[in-house]
Amino acid sequence: MIPVVNEYAASFALREMPSKTHRFDLSARHVRGETDRLEAMRQAVYLIVYTERYRYPIYSRNYGAELEELIGKPIPYVLPEIKRRVTEALTQDTRITGVDGWSFDVQRGKVTATYTVHTIYGELDEQLTVNS
Repeated sequence: MIPVVNEYAASFALREMPSKTHRFDLSARHVRGETDRLEAMRQAVYLIVYTERYRYPIYSRNYGAELEELIGKPIPYVLPEIKRRVTEALTQDTRITGVDGWSFDVQRGKVTATYTVHTIYGELDEQLTVNS
């Protein structure tokens, strides 16, 4: 017997939910109201990049970046790996459409990466420092 599909069930459309979230004051480590759109994306990018993937069971296995194991590795290995791992982590979020414009500054065992995150709300210029 072939099942009959309810004609109403097949006539729905997926809708993107708003990005409204709590506004974190990262320097004071507390919440200050709400934020939305590009500022919410800046906060999401920060949280994704600075959360070590697989460490916290509360997050899915697709959340966060794997950067800690780069500490102590040779710089020629670290630079492309930062680019790959951060891009992979950020593009798990469907609101992020791409990551490019990478530049690196290496000084005294610290790598500072500067990059541009393209979102559905606009572009964000971000920076990340990793001890190598």
